[in-house]
Amino acid sequence: METENTNYFDPAGTAEKDPFIAAAIEGKNSWWRYVILSVTPFLVSNTIGAIPLGIVIALSKIRGTLVFSGSMPDFESSGISLNLSFVLMVFPFILALLSIVFLMEPLHLRKFKTIINGGIPIRWSRIFTSAIVWLVISGLYLYLTIKADPSNYVINNTSKSLYIIAFLAIILIPFQAAFEEILFRGYLMQGFTILTKNRWMPMLITSLIFGLMHSFNPEMHAYGFWTMLPQYVFFGLVFAIPTMLDGGIEIAIGAHAANNIFLSVFLTTKASALQTPALYMQLTSYPWKEFAGLAASSFLFLAIIFFIYRWKDMSKLYAKVMTRKESISA
Repeated sequence: METENTNYFDPAGTAEKDPFIAAAIEGKNSWWRYVILSVTPFLVSNTIGAIPLGIVIALSKIRGTLVFSGSMPDFESSGISLNLSFVLMVFPFILALLSIVFLMEPLHLRKFKTIINGGIPIRWSRIFTSAIVWLVISGLYLYLTIKADPSNYVINNTSKSLYIIAFLAIILIPFQAAFEEILFRGYLMQGFTILTKNRWMPMLITSLIFGLMHSFNPEMHAYGFWTMLPQYVFFGLVFAIPTMLDGGIEIAIGAHAANNIFLSVFLTTKASALQTPALYMQLTSYPWKEFAGLAASSFLFLAIIFFIYRWKDMSKLYAKVMTRKESISA
């Protein structure tokens, strides 16, 4: 006899109740299919996607103007437009996203949209609502930190390029955020949920992989791997929670996009992964202090989102998941 928190997946049962998780047993789901679709986006983004940026860097090197800051080129010091470099840095994510879109159905024999929320219509209001909430909290946090330590922040840009980067960020960042959420909180979390037959382990596993994916970010080099990894893992967990409770990644996509848009437009540091002509420059970063700020902001975000959507079934964060047939089969 199973407990009341156990979910049985069959076409007429659980799939209707929780389509986001149930979608993972549809089609073909052998392990090698997950490997191919997890690796291919990175191969595409780091080969074809890297060509335009590689050309710009090569030309700068030929001219003798290429300057590095840590492991990354310093685009501004190298005479490369920050707006141009921003576009070239985000472009690979668009190709990575497209690779998932085009390969999902041929590999798994299920629709791409099942990754988002199990296949129901995309809930655009959730994307915009979570984005607005995150932007407001981020704006408030930046205001308080500047007020508390004004000497650590300087006006970095008030030219028309600020409007250009704002436009570019609003247009392009959603593709970058959507790719990461579709891959980690969507595709992989669905797969690990069926593989582990529970819900909390996939949240932890995908958040850890998400953190490790950012190992090559300049922040890791500047502040240390073990200082920054917990922050990325925490970031992943913050987005995994509403994904499980809400049965879809729309809230995660909105908040993730809002976070990266806000940082691209309003705040930059010398160690930022995306170098932009943002409004403010933070002179000195204090990673653990900022981690505490991230945690406080994230808990406030989750509290507001909980209040808005009023989820009642908290067992979606820990309940066992049982299948009546083997879900990871050839």
